[in-house]
Amino acid sequence: MNYTGVSAINEKVKQESSFVISLKQEIEKVIVGQKYLIERLLVGLLANGHMLVEGVPGLAKTLSVKTLSQAINTKFQRIQFTPDLLPADLIGTLVYNPKEGTFTTKKGPIFANIILADEINRAPAKVQSALLEAMQERQVTIGENTFKLDEPFLIMATQNPIEQEGTYPLPEAQIDRFMLKINITYPNKEEEHRIIKEMSFTDKEIKVSPVVGPDDIKRSRKVVNEIYMDEKIEKYIIDIVFATREPAKYKLAELASLIQYGASPRASIYLTLASKAYAFIQGRGYVTPQDVKSIGPDVLRHRVIVSYEAEAEEKTSEDIIKRVFDEVEVP
Repeated sequence: MNYTGVSAINEKVKQESSFVISLKQEIEKVIVGQKYLIERLLVGLLANGHMLVEGVPGLAKTLSVKTLSQAINTKFQRIQFTPDLLPADLIGTLVYNPKEGTFTTKKGPIFANIILADEINRAPAKVQSALLEAMQERQVTIGENTFKLDEPFLIMATQNPIEQEGTYPLPEAQIDRFMLKINITYPNKEEEHRIIKEMSFTDKEIKVSPVVGPDDIKRSRKVVNEIYMDEKIEKYIIDIVFATREPAKYKLAELASLIQYGASPRASIYLTLASKAYAFIQGRGYVTPQDVKSIGPDVLRHRVIVSYEAEAEEKTSEDIIKRVFDEVEVP
């Protein structure tokens, strides 16, 4: 791609991404701190990928995604996953009308744009797979009819890392369907101070104004696809993914015994898409190695499966990914 082509897409991105700042400001009216989570939500939205969020209760996970849906003027649904939930509670069912002897379709809460699947690991496998079909196919089947889901369609599933009793852990193959896995932590002292100053009221309700609409998001996604990625950066992404599969070839022989399975080809696709969306949020029409480094851990942390040896040494996938990013040569 020639220089004029890159500068043209750069100008286009600058114009199209101008809403990002006002969108962040609108969300920050309600959410104090959590910049990392808000930025990752936008990456997921623009790269058309779903996300899995892990964090203890009370860190504004629900509030963040609800505020985002208000700011982009879309329909929001929160679904509380419980052990007695059925697939029909999620996708809908056929209701029999005895008077007319016919069945009518009653659509479930999955028919929304932004869905919070709260504590996804509390629901049994059948419900999890119904959700994952909707994520993957962007459609659901009720009876003999198939219904397309509205775009944009984003699922943010949460997991609580502290209570594991009575949970159904997500299998690795299902976790791989999530573009990003985000670990969120407590706010710092200054943020917590602002939280108590701004949020400690019994009747406080902050109005969130829509900044953009669903059509703007769809248009922005098309622009994200056009963002320029140099072949050197494409090869850098492949090197990072391959370093999780064949660490010895990347002078990381000590990691070989710690990795049971490396990242799948889906990781390469998602890392490319997420890097482009991350560049878009920064108002740039081209991807830099730093974009890949910034978003890489969120794309890879749930795709590198550690061995028993790593568990014995108390090494996590996070530690392994950090080593990979430290050692793989940056273009």
